[in-house]
Amino acid sequence: MADDRKPLISGNWKMHQNHFEAIQAVQKLSYLLTKEDIAAVDVSIHAPFTDIRSVQTTIESDKIPITIGAQDCHPEVKGAFTGEVSVSMLAKLNVGLVIVGHSERRELFGETDEFVNAKVKAVFAHEMLPILCCGETLAEREAGEAESKISGQITAGLAKIPAEQVARMVIAYEPIWAIGTGVTASAEDAQAMCAHVRQVVAEAKDADAAASVRIQYGGSVKPANAAELMGQADIDGALVGGASLEPDDFAKIVQYRLN
Repeated sequence: MADDRKPLISGNWKMHQNHFEAIQAVQKLSYLLTKEDIAAVDVSIHAPFTDIRSVQTTIESDKIPITIGAQDCHPEVKGAFTGEVSVSMLAKLNVGLVIVGHSERRELFGETDEFVNAKVKAVFAHEMLPILCCGETLAEREAGEAESKISGQITAGLAKIPAEQVARMVIAYEPIWAIGTGVTASAEDAQAMCAHVRQVVAEAKDADAAASVRIQYGGSVKPANAAELMGQADIDGALVGGASLEPDDFAKIVQYRLN
């Protein structure tokens, strides 16, 4: 990991935690993290939409140095999109980071690369930063198609995004076969794919954008494997699922440098 790319550890709670539980989890996490932790690592919590206001109030009233995140968004500012949440609504809640193109959105809800690209543009337009997700299935990996799948997702996701914006965003590599399965890519495999992500950014934009963009690894990240993963040259953080639901475990991941 380059010295000038500050690590970003993001907790993706998915469809877990009601707003009472969210408040308790954020408060407990704040007690576990030290000033040294926050100086060394950026931290974001991506709660369900129903929790974000409660998380915002807790973070701001207690002056907790954690970024408010969202798990998804709709690219339109407003409209007849029942059940959706717009980028402008998130911006008003002081959300700083928005996950877009998560594999669960792509696989379960049929989101296309073009729709994901529209979200990336919308997030930037509302002065937030996207975490663009990419990842391959086990079948694609076994067929030798992992790199081409990732190349296609990133190239399409970054279409018509200026290089200077790409340099500030985050890309999360999450092999679909490792999400929630307990199976983690080896540190070497994770590094190889994150290096590929960086190369694709260089080819799609430029070398400066590739050098600056932060690349997270996601997929069964735990306290036990966080330090090894984070020690890789092209891994600048982690997008943590299940382990982020337990403040003790998540804090240990944030504190990976102490392991």
